[in-house]
Amino acid sequence: MKFGKEFKKKMVPEWAEAYMDYNGLKRILRELREYKQRKHSRDLLDHKTAAAGAPPPNRTISGIELQISSLHGDIEDQVIDVNTLHGDGCRQFYKTKFLKQSEEGGEIEVTFFRKLDEELNKVNTFYKDKVKEVKQEANHLDKQMEALVALRIKVKNRKQYGSNSKRHRNSAVPLTSNKSSAADTSGNEPMGLTSENEKHQREPSPGASEVNPTHIKNPGSDDREVLNIYDYQEDPLEVLEHVKIKNTLESPISTIKCVFKDSREEELSFDKEELKRVEERLRAVFIQFYHKLQLLKHYSFMNLSAFSKIMKKYEKITSRRAARSYMLIVDNSDFGSSDEVTNLLERAEATFIQNFSNSNRREGMKSLRPKAKREKHGVTFFSGFFCGCSIALMVAIILRIEARKLMDKEEGAQYLENIFPLYSLFGYITLHLLMYAADIYFWRRYRVNYAFIFGFKKGTELGYREVFLLSSGLAVLALGGLLANLHLDMDSSAEKYKTLTELVPLGLLILVLAITFCPFNIIYRSSRFFFIWCLFRCICAPLYPETFPDFFLADQLTSQVQALRSFVLYICYYGLGEYSRRQTKCHSHGVYNTLYFIIAVIPFWMRFLQCIRRFCEEKDVKHMCNGLKYFSTIVAVIIRTAYELKKGKTSWMVLALICSAVATTMNMYWDIVVDWGLLRTKSKNKYLRDRLLVSHKIIYFAAMVLNVVLRLAWMQLVLEFKLSTVHKMTISTIIAFLEVIRRGIWSFFRLENEHLNNVGEYRAFKSVPLPFSYYDEDADKDE
Repeated sequence: MKFGKEFKKKMVPEWAEAYMDYNGLKRILRELREYKQRKHSRDLLDHKTAAAGAPPPNRTISGIELQISSLHGDIEDQVIDVNTLHGDGCRQFYKTKFLKQSEEGGEIEVTFFRKLDEELNKVNTFYKDKVKEVKQEANHLDKQMEALVALRIKVKNRKQYGSNSKRHRNSAVPLTSNKSSAADTSGNEPMGLTSENEKHQREPSPGASEVNPTHIKNPGSDDREVLNIYDYQEDPLEVLEHVKIKNTLESPISTIKCVFKDSREEELSFDKEELKRVEERLRAVFIQFYHKLQLLKHYSFMNLSAFSKIMKKYEKITSRRAARSYMLIVDNSDFGSSDEVTNLLERAEATFIQNFSNSNRREGMKSLRPKAKREKHGVTFFSGFFCGCSIALMVAIILRIEARKLMDKEEGAQYLENIFPLYSLFGYITLHLLMYAADIYFWRRYRVNYAFIFGFKKGTELGYREVFLLSSGLAVLALGGLLANLHLDMDSSAEKYKTLTELVPLGLLILVLAITFCPFNIIYRSSRFFFIWCLFRCICAPLYPETFPDFFLADQLTSQVQALRSFVLYICYYGLGEYSRRQTKCHSHGVYNTLYFIIAVIPFWMRFLQCIRRFCEEKDVKHMCNGLKYFSTIVAVIIRTAYELKKGKTSWMVLALICSAVATTMNMYWDIVVDWGLLRTKSKNKYLRDRLLVSHKIIYFAAMVLNVVLRLAWMQLVLEFKLSTVHKMTISTIIAFLEVIRRGIWSFFRLENEHLNNVGEYRAFKSVPLPFSYYDEDADKDE
C-alpha cells in the first residue's frame, strides 16, 4: 500500500484536518515534476539541434543543475534556510527561505516550502495544545488517585476511625499508630502521572499529604493485595476532608435524589459500595486517558513519517539534498522531540496496573490495549450461504401461493390474512438489520467513526458482514417457517396438524427472544447486551442520562411501530386462542385495542421524555422544540389509530389529516435541517453544508427528496380507498417497509453530521466525569 493511502487510513478521523496535508504537497511536487519534464524535453531538443556534440557551457542536463561538490562546497547548505520565529504566547513558528529562487522553476519550489512550513506549524501547534491538555488532565488524575488511595485506607481501617459511616470534619485520627499494618514503606521510587519536577510546580490539593509507594489491601477487591503508589504520612482524612463525590446521575435513584437537592455533590460515606463505584469510574477515566495518549503518540509518529516521505519525494524530483536540514528542524519541534507523551504513557500504565489490575500486567494491558476485531472468512461464507437460501425460500413461497391460487380463493385469502402479519414481524427486523449493515458499510467507506460515536468497546463492534449474517440468518428462519406453514396447511395428509402448524411463528419468536437474551458467550454477546442495556435505558427515560446510543435507538423504534404492534397481535392471537379457531377477532377485544393504541405511542413518548431530560440538563431550547415535535407526532398517531379503529369516519379522517400534516412537516424540517445539517443558506455548498463526506452532491438532494416522499407515504393509510382486506394489509406492510428504509437513509446522514461536528471540534474521545470534586472549606465559609 502506498504511503498516501496508508496515511489517510490510519489517521484519527476526528483530527483529519490537523494532519499534514500530504496530498496537497504531493500535488505541488507533481506540478514541479511536470515542469522539469517539459524543461528536459526542451533541453533534449536543443541538444539535438546543436552542431557540437558536447553541451554548451553553463547549461544544465535533464533540467537539473550540475552539482560538483569540489567547486560548490556543501550544496545542502545552499538550498534552504529554516528560521525559527516566536509569536504570541511564546509559540514557535518555522519559516523556510529557498535559496535557489532565481533558477527556472524556483517559484514552484518556493510555493512547496511555504506550504510545507504551514503544515509544520499547524501540526506543531495542534500537538502542543493537546499535550498541554493531557498534562492538565494528568494533574487532575493525580489528585483523584490521592483521594482514592486515602479512601481505600479509610475503608480498610474504618474501625480505627470510628463506627460512624458519615464524615465528621476536624475529627481526624492519626494513622501513625497503626501505620505499619496499613503500609509497607519499601523505599521504592515514587510513581505518578506527573513527574517529580511537575509535582512540586502544580498547586497541591487542599489537605493533600506526602505520598510514597505502599502495599495495602483493596477492600473492594476481595481483600487481594494491591500495589498502590501512595503511602500517607498523615491521616487520610486530611485529604478526604476537602473531597466530595460527584453524582453523575447514572441511575434512577440518583436522578430522583438530585431532584430534591441543589447540588450534585454528596458527602463521603466510607463504605465498600462507595469505594467500588469510585474505582469503576476512575478505571474508566484512566482507560480513556490512556487512549488519548495513544492517539497523540500515533499522531506524532504518522506526521513525522509524512514529513520524511514528502522530503524524500522532493529530493528525488529535484536532486537537491534538503531533507536532512529540514528534518532536523522537524525532529527538534514539539511533536518531533517531546517525550512527555511517552513518559505519561509509561506512568499511566504503571498506575493502572498497580491500582486497577492487582499488579497483573497482562490483565492491565488487556484493558488498556484491547485487541482489534478480526474479520473472519466464516462470516462471509455463511452470509452468502444464508442469503442464497433466503432467495430460494422466497421463490418457493411465491410459487407455492401461485400454484394453490390462494389469492383467488376466499379461504386462502383469509388464511394469508391470519398468518402473514405474524411473519411480517421478522420481515421488519430483517430489513432493519439489512439497512444497518448498509449504513455500516458506507460509514466505513467514508470514514465515519461510528464505533466512537456509539461508544462501542474496541474489538466488540459489529461490522457490516456480521450484521448481514444476522439478518440473512433471521430471514432463513422466518421464510422457512412460512414455507412449512403453507406446505402443511395446504397438504390434505397433514389435516390433523393444522392447529400445531400455526404455532410455528410463536416458536420462531421465542427462539429469537431466547437468542437475544441468552447469557452465554455466543452470537455476539457483548453487542446483544449493549442493545439490551440501551433499550432498558430508553424504557426508563428520563431516569437515566441520555447518550447518543439511547436516543438513536429510540429514533429507530419510532420507525418500527408496525413491528411493535405485531407483538400485540401475538399476544392476542395466541393468548386468546384465536389461532385454534383460525380467525382473527382481535379488534373486537377491548384489551387488544388499548394495547394497539399504547404500543404505537411508546417510542415517541420515550423520545419526548429524553428531550425533556436533555432540556433540564443543558437548558437548550432546541431540545424543548424537539420534544414538541415528538409530542405532535404522538397526537397524530393517536388520532390516526382512532380513525383506523372507527372504521373510516370522515370527521376522524379530516382530523387525522390535519394532525399528521403538522407532525410530518415538523419532522421533515427537523430531519433535514437539524439532524442532517443541510439546507444551509450561507454554506459554500449551496443548500447543503460546508463539509460533505460524499463527493457527489446529488446524493444529498436525492436523500432530501426521498425523505419527504417517504414521510408522506402514510397518506395511503389515512385516505379511504375501496380495497380488499388483503390488499389493505399488503399496502400497510409495504408502507412500514418504506419507513424502515427511510430510517436507514436517515441514519447514515445523521451519523455523518454527528461525525463532522466531532471533526469540527477535534473531539476524538468521550469525556468521562471524575468521581471526586475538591473544594476549599474556608472559601465556602467566607462566601
